Amino acid sequence: MLEDLRKLSHDAAEGRKTGTKGAEAARQFIIKQMDAVNPKSLVKGYRHPFTFVSRGDTIKGENIISYIQGESDSAFIITAHYDHVGVRNGEVFNGADDNASGVAAMLAMMEYFKSNKPRHTLYFAALDGEEMGLQGAKAIFNDPEFPIENVILNVNMDMISINDKNELYVAGTHFYPKFKSILEKVEVPPLKLLFGHDSPDLGKDDWTMQSDHGVFHKNNIPFLYFGVEDHEHYHKGTDEFENVNQAFYIKAAHAVLYSIIELDRNLN
Repeated sequence: MLEDLRKLSHDAAEGRKTGTKGAEAARQFIIKQMDAVNPKSLVKGYRHPFTFVSRGDTIKGENIISYIQGESDSAFIITAHYDHVGVRNGEVFNGADDNASGVAAMLAMMEYFKSNKPRHTLYFAALDGEEMGLQGAKAIFNDPEFPIENVILNVNMDMISINDKNELYVAGTHFYPKFKSILEKVEVPPLKLLFGHDSPDLGKDDWTMQSDHGVFHKNNIPFLYFGVEDHEHYHKGTDEFENVNQAFYIKAAHAVLYSIIELDRNLN
């Protein structure tokens, strides 16, 4: 997982901006890692292309989606956006925490569930275009190949690797309180799994629409979003692998995994 994070946030990916060669390099790496696990694919090569208009330009993006078939077709979609903001004034913004961390954790979870069959079918979606308006998540709802009607929960990871307080937040239980009692049973690693950042009265500290999970929420699909509070490296050139809190990241990824296991066990 750490090695995947390092490679996704390497200068070679040029900041993974949607529509660039760097984004394609990131896609090829994600696909290679999926191929090694050999999950199922809805389309050949896991690639789900889409287009959108930004500032008058038509931009091409691609979601990368695989799945592990469960005992039922009722599904969770586990998401993490792989795009970042690219190169600015000659400086590569590598986006280690935002959001190579979520993608690398998602790939590790896919490998776990390949060996530990879930009750629900689990879709693993590396989404594009988040930084340009949650475009990859929006594209899911217009993708004729994706069975959105089977999805009962979105678990989104966005920034889970840099925090000096040992705190990981899970947002969504304000709207979907039934999840809180399930998550409170999770035996998490030694970190603080906190509920919050999901109430409309919080203003800019309400994270409900601040990442891809917001699109699922708007389309009446419940979500749980795992992430950290903003830090000094957010959207800066210093969001590098070297600044990742590795011990915290491993604990955070396990906390999300254990949460998914508990949700899979308890939701119908």
